[in-house]
Amino acid sequence: MQSNQIVSTDIRTEPLLSPLSVVRYWGPVCVYAGLIFFGSSVSNPPESVSSLVEKISDKILHLCEYGVLGALAYRACRHGAGAWVARHAVIVAVAGCALYGLSDEIHQLFVPLRQGDPLDLVADSVGAMLGAWTWRLMDRRAVPSPL
Repeated sequence: MQSNQIVSTDIRTEPLLSPLSVVRYWGPVCVYAGLIFFGSSVSNPPESVSSLVEKISDKILHLCEYGVLGALAYRACRHGAGAWVARHAVIVAVAGCALYGLSDEIHQLFVPLRQGDPLDLVADSVGAMLGAWTWRLMDRRAVPSPL
């Protein structure tokens, strides 16, 4: 008897991501997010940080800090996640960073001598967006387009 089943040769049998690729792309995001958490846990920052904040607005520091996080998150979403996330990497990365920024501002409400600031959250979100878009542009320029 002949079977009417059609067997596709395009079925993916290997896992989408190897454990090594997860560590390669998401490890830097986790380490950097941990550094942000540690920095916001310090009640009384060192003198060098305090003098830097006096010279430069703390919003600029938040913008830069989350710009790096946004770039790392975009890289991880684009290359270390599933197809849907890769197609929407900028949106997913910025949304994730904004939620992390919100959790960081809430966390600071419980740290002595620190306070949560909604404008810091805005700076975090804008920084994440700039970082993700910058990495996206660099990523696109690095890959030659087919003729």
